[in-house]
Amino acid sequence: MAKLELLSPAGDMERLKMSVLYGADSVYLAGTSFGMRSFAGNFTPEELPIAVKYAHDHGVKVHVTVNTMPRNEEIAQLPAYLEQLQDAGVDALIVADMGAFTLAGKYAPKCQRHISTQQSIANYECAKAWYDLGASRVVLARELNLEEIRTIRQNTPKELEIETFGHGAMCVSYSGRCLLSNYMTGRDSNRGACAQPCRYQYALMEEKRPGEYFPVYEDEKGTYILNSRDMCMIDHLDDLMDAGVNCIKIEGRAKSAYYAAIVTGAYRHCIDDIAAGKPIDPVWRNEVDHVSHRIYSTGFYYGEPGQYTENSRYIREWQVCAIVESCDENGLALCSLRNKFSEGEGLEVVGPDMRPFAITAENMTDAEGNPLAEPRTPQSKFYIPLPKQVPPFTILRHSVELSAK
Repeated sequence: MAKLELLSPAGDMERLKMSVLYGADSVYLAGTSFGMRSFAGNFTPEELPIAVKYAHDHGVKVHVTVNTMPRNEEIAQLPAYLEQLQDAGVDALIVADMGAFTLAGKYAPKCQRHISTQQSIANYECAKAWYDLGASRVVLARELNLEEIRTIRQNTPKELEIETFGHGAMCVSYSGRCLLSNYMTGRDSNRGACAQPCRYQYALMEEKRPGEYFPVYEDEKGTYILNSRDMCMIDHLDDLMDAGVNCIKIEGRAKSAYYAAIVTGAYRHCIDDIAAGKPIDPVWRNEVDHVSHRIYSTGFYYGEPGQYTENSRYIREWQVCAIVESCDENGLALCSLRNKFSEGEGLEVVGPDMRPFAITAENMTDAEGNPLAEPRTPQSKFYIPLPKQVPPFTILRHSVELSAK
């Protein structure tokens, strides 16, 4: 079995750096056009070459999403945009539209072409057809189980890479093709602006009783018939490898830099343990519970996942306190504050390629060396002693219940 490639999200430069430093083999991001996450930070034409250089300097590839379905008035802008992506040094383009795919081959021939999950590839003939047209990778429909993936792998050229989703938010619609958001809010999910109305709480109102709401009984708080759980395949990476998957994708370009770091780091260590023939260290499995998430499931990999109807709330039990900017050999760390905390409070420290460890916050000082009992101003700098030297972008976090009620 070939070692899985780990593809992580990079919604902006901070999230790109976190994904890169915490162990991604490749990152996926978008420019300011033609991407399916218009509310992520994304990268301007000036930022993109800087992002690509940073990733390449760390041995990480860059995939750019060009996976919306362009309209007539937009398609004329695409050749220049594709040339810009190639000039920036992008490694691969993730496309869904046949016209965009064809133009990518013409105007960005140095970039690989990967077929987005938006194309809903669910059989080997479809995968082979894309390969014959010049695709080097297909991102399979999220509705496939492991045996269906295995069959696709056995009936396609070995040179064609197979990518699947491994972790993150799932969509109730078929491979993300949905008009519900467009219909209800005017924000088109197929153009990167989904308002996620499938996760609203719904009730029934009778025409002649305005303002009087009747529950559609799932529970007393509302109904969640469109709700989807988050995917988590960290316990089943060997099964993905055995089925012939080449790359797993972590969903989350619109999520936080903390999410990108923690989930990437967890999957990096588990993939490496499996490749080395070692049992997975439970500490890394535990890490995916340290980020904001819905109830986890394994998606469709082992059959129909079933509907989760209790609620659509996120579980939020940990919060970032600060990010380490530098740390000397004695463990004195200069940090940038994200959320306030107090002297005497218990914290966890987790960094690139570093097991989490616990400390008690003490002997802190501000940037001028004055004693500091409670860092409070966001982005302010302060010093805190750690038991050992840690790398930049190490995270200080604390346990706090932030889950919605």
